Amino acid sequence: MPIISLRCRESITGWLFVSPTLAGFLIFFFGPLIAVFGYSATEWNLLTQETSFVGFENYTDALTENQDFWLVFRNSLVFAAGLVPLNMVMALSLAMALSRPFAGQVLFRTIFFAPVITAAVAWAIVWKFLLQGETGTVNQMLAIVGIDGPNWLREPNWAMVAVIVTRVLKTVGLNMILYIAALQSIPRDYTEAALLEGASRWQIFGRIIWPLLTPTTLVIMIVTVVGSLKVFDHIYLMTGGGPENGTMVLAFFIYEQGFEFFNVGYASALAVIMFFLIVALTGLQLRLKGGLQ
Repeated sequence: MPIISLRCRESITGWLFVSPTLAGFLIFFFGPLIAVFGYSATEWNLLTQETSFVGFENYTDALTENQDFWLVFRNSLVFAAGLVPLNMVMALSLAMALSRPFAGQVLFRTIFFAPVITAAVAWAIVWKFLLQGETGTVNQMLAIVGIDGPNWLREPNWAMVAVIVTRVLKTVGLNMILYIAALQSIPRDYTEAALLEGASRWQIFGRIIWPLLTPTTLVIMIVTVVGSLKVFDHIYLMTGGGPENGTMVLAFFIYEQGFEFFNVGYASALAVIMFFLIVALTGLQLRLKGGLQ
C-alpha cells in the first residue's frame, strides 16, 4: 500500500478546508455569472417560457435601438457622480471632526453610524413620507422660514437630488468609520513636528494627512462607486424610477425588464453591460491607485 507523502497530505487537508468556500463560490457566484452570459444570448420570456437563441441582438437593441437605455445609463452616471463625491466629502469631514476626543464623541459617532445598520426599507419609507409635497415634514419646516419647498419626489430633477442625498445619509457612516480608523493610524509625530515648524492646519492636512489617506480614499471610492451603480431598493421604494423615468437607474431597469416585462434575455444582457461597466470603473480606479503609489 503506497504511503502518502506529508506534502500530499497537507495539500489534501488544505483543499478540504477551502472546499466549502470554493463550492459556495462556484455554485452561488461563478455558476450564475456564466448563466447570465448564456441567457443574454437568448430571447427568453419568463411568462410564456418560450426561448430562442438570438446571439448579440439583445446587446444591439440596448446600445443602438432602445433610447430608454441611454437615459437609464445617464441617470446611473448622474446618480454616481452626485453620490460618490458628496458621500466621501461628508465622510472625511465627519471623521476629521469625530476622530479627536471630546465629550459626546461616542454618541455622535453612533448617531451618524446608526443609519448604516438601519433597514434600507424602513429608511426609504420614512424619507418618502418626510419628502412628500406640502404635507411632508421637510416642506413644513421650510415653510416656517418662508421657503416654498418643491414636490421632492414628483419633479424629475428634485427627485434625483432627493434620492442621492437620502442615500448618502444612509451610507456615509460606514465610510466615516473607515476614515476615522485611517486617521488614527497616522503617527501624531508627523503633525506635531509640522506644527513646531509653523505649518498651518490646512498645510498639515494637504501635505501630510491627505497623502497618507490616499489608499483608504481609493478603497472607499471603489466601494462607493460600485454600490452607487447597484442601488435598487432605495429607488424602488422612494420613486419607483419616476417621475418621467428621472430616477430610473440601471439596476432598477434590469429588474423592470426581467420581472415586470418578463424579458429575461434582455435583462441578462443589461446585467452583463452593468458588470463590464463596474469592472471598467474598478480597473480605472485601481490603475489610478497604482499611479499614485
